[in-house]
Amino acid sequence: MPDIIQLLPDNIANQIAAGEVIQRPASAVKELLENAVDAGATEIRLIIQDAGKQLIQVIDNGKGMSETDARMCFERHATSKIRNIDDLFHIRTMGFRGEALASIAAVAQVVLKSRREIDEAGTYIEIENSTVIKQEPVASPVGTSIAMKNLFFNIPARRNFLKSNPAENRHIVDEFIRVALSFPELFFSLTSNGTEMFHLEKGTLKQRIVQLFGNSYNSKLVTVQEKTDYLNIHGFVGKPDTAKKTRGDQYFFVNNRFIRSPYLNHALMSAYQDLIAPDSFPLYVLFIDLDPAQVDINVHPTKQEIKFEDEKIVYAFVQAAVKHALAQFSITPTLEFDLDPNIQQLDALNKPFTEDKQAAAASSQLYQNFTQKHQAWSIPPSEKNAGLKNWKEFYEPSQQSKSDEQSAILAAGGALPGTEGKEKPFESLLDQIRTKQPVQEYSEETDPLLAIYGAQPKQEMRVLEDAPMLQLHFSYIVAPTNRGYILVHQQLAHERVLYERFAAAASGKPMASQRSLFPQTIELSAQDTALMSDLLPDLEILGYLIEPAGKQGFLINGTPADLEAGNEKVVIEQLLEQFKHFSADLKFSRREKLIRSLSWQQAVKPGTALAEREMRTLVTDLFQCRQHNVTAGGSPTYIEFKKDYLEQLFKR
Repeated sequence: MPDIIQLLPDNIANQIAAGEVIQRPASAVKELLENAVDAGATEIRLIIQDAGKQLIQVIDNGKGMSETDARMCFERHATSKIRNIDDLFHIRTMGFRGEALASIAAVAQVVLKSRREIDEAGTYIEIENSTVIKQEPVASPVGTSIAMKNLFFNIPARRNFLKSNPAENRHIVDEFIRVALSFPELFFSLTSNGTEMFHLEKGTLKQRIVQLFGNSYNSKLVTVQEKTDYLNIHGFVGKPDTAKKTRGDQYFFVNNRFIRSPYLNHALMSAYQDLIAPDSFPLYVLFIDLDPAQVDINVHPTKQEIKFEDEKIVYAFVQAAVKHALAQFSITPTLEFDLDPNIQQLDALNKPFTEDKQAAAASSQLYQNFTQKHQAWSIPPSEKNAGLKNWKEFYEPSQQSKSDEQSAILAAGGALPGTEGKEKPFESLLDQIRTKQPVQEYSEETDPLLAIYGAQPKQEMRVLEDAPMLQLHFSYIVAPTNRGYILVHQQLAHERVLYERFAAAASGKPMASQRSLFPQTIELSAQDTALMSDLLPDLEILGYLIEPAGKQGFLINGTPADLEAGNEKVVIEQLLEQFKHFSADLKFSRREKLIRSLSWQQAVKPGTALAEREMRTLVTDLFQCRQHNVTAGGSPTYIEFKKDYLEQLFKR
């Protein structure tokens, strides 16, 4: 029998290794940018075409490479960072494993130009499928230019699995932003298909955050700065009012390397407890500096997952640092603002506080109330606030007896004149029902009582047109039916109605648009600009008339006819945030994500008072839907309480 184990050729081994390191164009962007940073560059330019599928080029003004180094850098496990095993535990540079360039050369056509300052000529190398095609001297500036063309040209199956250009562009922008945030002292630019998307001048970390995420954060960042013997933490977190529904703008860096850590994210979110809504996420850009021996960064090929030697200490420090920063913000928020010079001109500051005025102030009742020990502070009533003495009457039910006519109306389930659209009392049934989870359908198998008393023939449910509807807690609608009543969740029901309306528009029945007399301009971050450009055709079908205006601006010319005027900018911003919430769910198409985002965003929210006419319209529209019992996400829109079930609860 012949031997069956053999060594793989180098080009096949490199392609297999490339599958771990180079998963998509953004992976190559990350590796090339990090190499440029390690080369000591002060200016780094990224150029891409066709979302990186056709070209990814990084040009830097770093120290460059010699002819030998330029050739050696494409060999597997060739690195300038490690000489012995101890060096692995003291890594402070970005790339060190010597796999990136070898992996790139295995799956793309690579052209390298590099020159050191001491060399008169640079080196030109052309590689394809891990094989050097050409190597020769070339005139070039100091630094390195490396271009990879036709990614996965020799692995068609891998190329076919790449996403659309807008999706791959967003991944590239994410990697670019992470490196740019790590090194605000360096210049970065990103050019896509001939258009410059980013031009980031050298500056401070706060300036870099504002450059990337927009001027709206300029006055909404809280400084985090804590130094200890074990580690240092510095950076910025957003004020509670900047929290969003998506966790996009959240960045942790350990020794200037971007990492993903749900553990540390939990520490930070716990510092925001009771300051933001449970489903909201604040912005943060935090840097943790500690001894490299205390952290293992070599646990994942992309080096984005690391392991701390003592995670509990790092968790405690992050939580304490953020809590301390937020506490300082809440106590002294005026530190971020200059004192108004007009305050200095007030009479209270210019006139002296004489002894007579001091005696008059000390004898006042207000002064005595605040200075007496063991006394509750109080403010005596005056003519202005005397009317507030009966404030409790606003919240206590009237004790006056109702007239016979009013009692008869309430007993019949009607509403008193002038109370339409307000929350109505509903004490006759729900307050008396024992706590029990209702179910929608009952049979002899699910409820033994039906086997004893006999099951009633099934009736098709219909909402009674002449019976009044009630709203509970400004969130639920009680609608009587021919076989009991249903409890409708007003937001989920509206989501279902809007979803089918938007789906019909996307299927060939565009929604009507109402043009604005005064179009509004909205400025977005670079990430949201790329996303908005991708969504414009679908938004037009759904009634939004939006066109680019400037580098990162858009002009809102029209919105759906039923959208309330005046809040167009807020609607667009919330739409983008909700759309990004679905970005990781691969089973949804772009249009499906957009439709679901709009449905959630425009649905009437809990806490909104509805008039009976509005409630009836919503319930009617719900039952005209093709699938009225659940939302697109699978949540029930209503729960039915059948008369037989209610009678069983009362042992009838």
